[in-house]
Amino acid sequence: MKGCMAGVIFVAALFVSVLATGVLIPKLRRAGIVGKDLHKPGQPEVPEMGGLALLAGFTTGVLLALALEAFIPPVLPVDFVALLAVLATVLLTGLVGILDDLLDLRQGLKAFLPVIAALPLVAVRAGHATLTVPFVGPVNFGIFYPLFLVPLGVTGAANAVNMLAGFNGAELGMGVMAMAGLAAVAWKVGSATALVILFAGLGAALGVLLFNWYPARIFVGDVGTLSLGAILAASCIVGNFEFAGIVVIAPYVADFCFKAMHKFPKSFGELDSDGKLCCPVHGPVGLGQALLKLFGGLHERSLTLILMALEGVFAALATLLYYLR
Repeated sequence: MKGCMAGVIFVAALFVSVLATGVLIPKLRRAGIVGKDLHKPGQPEVPEMGGLALLAGFTTGVLLALALEAFIPPVLPVDFVALLAVLATVLLTGLVGILDDLLDLRQGLKAFLPVIAALPLVAVRAGHATLTVPFVGPVNFGIFYPLFLVPLGVTGAANAVNMLAGFNGAELGMGVMAMAGLAAVAWKVGSATALVILFAGLGAALGVLLFNWYPARIFVGDVGTLSLGAILAASCIVGNFEFAGIVVIAPYVADFCFKAMHKFPKSFGELDSDGKLCCPVHGPVGLGQALLKLFGGLHERSLTLILMALEGVFAALATLLYYLR
């Protein structure tokens, strides 16, 4: 029954995100909310802020789960308070993304604001203060967990996902792989609340990915990438499988380290005459550019598939760690 209801939530989130994206594309173009696709000849303008559709689909899925809990509790036993806190955190993180997409916030301010967005999770003391640390065992972090580790997890994941972006379908494609792996972990540990969060996120992300896949008809913008990171972090916190989240986020951490060493520059590819993307001569300064250099240039679609496969490897590893222990 739990799996069936999670499937219903997935379908609802998918349907709403597809519908919302279809509505947003012409409206965003008419409003002039567009960005240049730097990896296409002529750099065509593409509607931006498609992450609004991601938020619409995710919110629909979570609200449906809350309705099931309120009126038919045995069907899907979720933590009502925790789920509301997660929804508030994701929507607040999305608001940060909206402000950045429209006002171009300073990098430092954008990096900090998700800490504020995590306050609903802090207020309800979501998660468990005792974590199992590899090679150490269970460690009780006490009040340090909700006051420091929860905000750090949300802002870290949100900003990491936001940085590894810029290629058609990459942000959502990698997010889908990460959420699928974490959903398998949530099923294994029996966390219905985390499962709802991830299935709502999966449906919403896939709905927008249909339009964001190469050649993209819409970009997700910071509202999409920051929200996606918040969904990943919140599911791990609520489901108490933070270590799985650390494993899944590894490719994003690698990208962060690349960019930190070069003071966080833009990390795009250079379009070659044969339509391939190549690593600029001053690179690589990010994971995407590192892959371009490793393979001697790639078509954008191929680069996205490699990034998804890389994320899929770490998602599978996180899953195996929980299924084999």
